[in-house]
Amino acid sequence: MKLYSDQALAKILDKEIFHLIGDTADEMGVECYVVGGYVRDIFLERPSNDIDVVVVGSGIAVAEALKKRLGKKAHLSVFRNFGTAQVKVRGKEHGAGGEMEVEFVGARKESYSHDSRKPIVEDGTLEDDQNRRDFTINAMAICLNRSRFGELVDPFNGIADMEDGIIATPLDPEVTFSDDPLRMMRCIRFATQLNFHIEDETFDALSRMADRIKIISGERIEVELNKIMMSKHPSIGFEYLQRSGLLQIILPELAALDIVEKRDGRAHKNNFYHTLEVLENVVPTPNPSQREGGGLWLRWAALLHDIGKTKSKRWEPGIGWTFHNHNLIGAKQVPGIFRRLKLPMGAEMKYVQKLVDLHMRPQVIADEEVTDSAVRRLLNDAGDDIDDLMLLCEADITSKNEVKKKMFLENFRMVREKLADLKEKDYKRLLQPVIDGNEIMEMFNLKPSREVGVLKQYLKDAVLDNQVANERAPLMQLLLEKAAQIGLKTT
Repeated sequence: MKLYSDQALAKILDKEIFHLIGDTADEMGVECYVVGGYVRDIFLERPSNDIDVVVVGSGIAVAEALKKRLGKKAHLSVFRNFGTAQVKVRGKEHGAGGEMEVEFVGARKESYSHDSRKPIVEDGTLEDDQNRRDFTINAMAICLNRSRFGELVDPFNGIADMEDGIIATPLDPEVTFSDDPLRMMRCIRFATQLNFHIEDETFDALSRMADRIKIISGERIEVELNKIMMSKHPSIGFEYLQRSGLLQIILPELAALDIVEKRDGRAHKNNFYHTLEVLENVVPTPNPSQREGGGLWLRWAALLHDIGKTKSKRWEPGIGWTFHNHNLIGAKQVPGIFRRLKLPMGAEMKYVQKLVDLHMRPQVIADEEVTDSAVRRLLNDAGDDIDDLMLLCEADITSKNEVKKKMFLENFRMVREKLADLKEKDYKRLLQPVIDGNEIMEMFNLKPSREVGVLKQYLKDAVLDNQVANERAPLMQLLLEKAAQIGLKTT
């Protein structure tokens, strides 16, 4: 990749706000620089709203003076406890939303204690501020003062690392990661998002320091994991997490799948790398019922779909390796994983749990004759998530045997046809018996009880198995027969 710094810097020069910031700093007699992710993304030609300005002096004072200069066009927020300020500037020239946010901070140097990622902060120089940055590609600064406007300050050769596609730390990586262990997750996240290689010395330090991740909160880890998950190729990140030893600490249920056992010349596949294939397979798919999450929760379902295989794995003589009920075992593990990682415990968790639980069902149907009854039951259990479930199941076919793969996908096509037919006929009405629990309780003078549940399920099974039409007369006859069997009489 060739980076043209003159073209990239021209984009900075085009924005009036940066000239205004520089002029404000000049009037106050201080140096100021745009730094970090915004500079990196300018060179990489990536969109960025993460604008950070470092002032060699008081960042808050420059922000307050800028607000005064801009008047009603700007809104100022000051966070004195953190020594930072934010200026929101309104205007059509700022693109979508018509607003630009600029964070101001004074240049500083930091020191850390071993048991915390909260630094002791002191005023510092630009050099001190760049030294504390996490990676060389995030340690570049561009001067905004008029006399040096557009001058790049790149002490760690971040430009060269971007050209070579390398993630490296500015200083000793072991110190960088020990000071703030969250940087280990950020290291892997940037490598994943940018499709960069983690420099060898940096990766070795990351592996040695992996245990330090234990002082980081689940909320912080969740943010980085989700950014990795939503990357174009999330498998890159999870392979780095596994190789470094971080995954064994963060998500041991997934790390445990990275094993191949062999008996009597028969080995099972590596379910960790199979999982990464499935994850990659769902990335480009549409995600109808999870549009709001942009496919995030379908990706989580793909990542966790086989976690039950570690506990369910058995060697059966004459058969080989089996993983009976791994879907049920995995589904039971999902709430604990979401709770530990501080992922949402509501509809998102239940969605992932449902897909993990049901992901074998379409395959079982496709293995046998694709009956109306089996498809009805599948649609009843999956509900509105049926399309996502089918996407996951199709992604799960990673066999290198093209004949076998073609057969499964053809059978899935037949399942989809029957599902489409049921949907056209308003499947929710078709699959829900017209006689409900309230009517059953009234007929037999019952309160909510086991008997009511038995009768409801009996009618539902009859409808799902297509034994009778979902109509009042035939269902009433079945209901009365079943009630008589269990000793109930109508009132």
